[in-house]
Amino acid sequence: MAFAYKKLLIPAVALVLPFLLVACETTGPKTAIGGMGGAAAGGLLAAVAGGNAAGIAAGTIIGGLVGGAIGSGLDAADRRYASQSAQQALEYAPVGSSVSWQNPDSGHYGAIAPTRTYQTAEGYYCREYQQWVTVGGEQRASYGTACRQPDGSWRIVN
Repeated sequence: MAFAYKKLLIPAVALVLPFLLVACETTGPKTAIGGMGGAAAGGLLAAVAGGNAAGIAAGTIIGGLVGGAIGSGLDAADRRYASQSAQQALEYAPVGSSVSWQNPDSGHYGAIAPTRTYQTAEGYYCREYQQWVTVGGEQRASYGTACRQPDGSWRIVN
C-alpha cells in the first residue's frame, strides 16, 4: 500500500508545486504559464526518469525558472544546459558572479547570478538570484529567491 501511495505522490507534487512557484515573476500571464509549464515539465521529467525527491525538486525549480523566463521557447537540450548552470550558480557561485550556458545547436543562451545570500531564522540558506535567457534574439530576465532544503535541493520561495 505504501508503494502505491509513493507512486501517486510524486506526480501529484510535481503537478501542484508549479502553482506555488509562479509568484517569482510578475510580468504577465505568459510568464506565469511558462513558469507553470516549465516547472511541471521539469518535475515530471525527473519523476519519470526515476529521480529521487531531491532530483524532482531540482527539476521542478529549474523548470520554473526557465519556464518563467522565456515560456516554451526552449528545447530539452536548452533546459539541460540551463538546469546545470542554475544548480551550479545556486550551490557554488559567489554573489555578483554569473554562471552562463549556451546551446550550440539552437543558439539559445542564458545566465543566472546570485545577488544575495542569507540565512533565515529557521536556519535555511537562501539566495536571491537574477536570470537571463535569450531565445531568437529576445532576452528575458527574471528574479526570485531560492532556499536550500535539508536534502540539498533548492526550493523557490518567492
